[in-house]
Amino acid sequence: MTERPAPILDAHLHVFARASAEFPRQVSDHLPAEREAPVEMFLQRMETHGIDGAVLVQIGGTSFEQHAYLLHCLRAHPDHFLGIGLVPPDCDRAGDHMDRLADASDGRIIGVRLGALGGPADPFEPVDVSQLPVYPIWQHAAQKDYVIWLYPKAVDAHVIPHLFEAFPQVRVVFNHLMVCPGPKFWWDDKGRPQADVPMPPETRYSTMGLKIGRILHNTRGHYPYPNVCVKLSGHYAFSKQPYPYEDLIGWQQSLRMVFGCQRLMWATDFPWIDTDPGYGELVALPDRTFPDLTDDERQHLMGGTAAQFLRFPAFRDTTGWLRPA
Repeated sequence: MTERPAPILDAHLHVFARASAEFPRQVSDHLPAEREAPVEMFLQRMETHGIDGAVLVQIGGTSFEQHAYLLHCLRAHPDHFLGIGLVPPDCDRAGDHMDRLADASDGRIIGVRLGALGGPADPFEPVDVSQLPVYPIWQHAAQKDYVIWLYPKAVDAHVIPHLFEAFPQVRVVFNHLMVCPGPKFWWDDKGRPQADVPMPPETRYSTMGLKIGRILHNTRGHYPYPNVCVKLSGHYAFSKQPYPYEDLIGWQQSLRMVFGCQRLMWATDFPWIDTDPGYGELVALPDRTFPDLTDDERQHLMGGTAAQFLRFPAFRDTTGWLRPA
């Protein structure tokens, strides 16, 4: 039997409906009540560009009720999508909230996205992870095998290795090129998030993974935490050049060297890229960034890594590149 090639999976995007009683969500200047990016619009992009599946990331609020549209999309298209939820910032029963999202989606919400981590602002202060406000979330993720979708703030970058050390069993996906944005963050006139950060990011000295107390084990060119992957996405938010974002190529080459494509995931961050530069351009971007990609690397980057690491049910067992747990 000929082995089916790895699927093409968009590992990070957002869909949202107009704010309504059926699909309540937060309303803001950049996401007014009438703005929408419906799942049907993305399904058209999938059909046009041969996309097999995707990860839908919650936007528009952290409450369970505000996840209504995400849950609707996951139920309506169970063979195409997995979901990532959000936890209310002051939630004192984070584990219950995470379980409720997972149960309501028949297990298709596989984890939660985290931004602020807390901890001491002074990077020289000792870090006690058990005192971090996000500790219960990581602890519950470890117990229930949920994924942490990580987009930390720069001020929290020094805390990250401590969490990785404390929870080596938790699957973590660094968002958007492993960039940790600082306070210079805004929305442009095209309705896209923007962050003014130096590239390569200064936070790499924390996030690139010097194992705490184990300098001899931090082999150059090998990321020391096997439970961590990185998404190549969000280029438009950090680049100071138009597509194909050539000022970010050097950093992406570093990520490729340290992680290998077996631990990198391609993603578009739809809908923010749908007009500029366009969805098709994002599909082509990996080959523009890495002209020397091998076929094996391309299959991992464009979907194989996401399928294995995130355990897409639609591709389990039948293709040879996702084995039962």
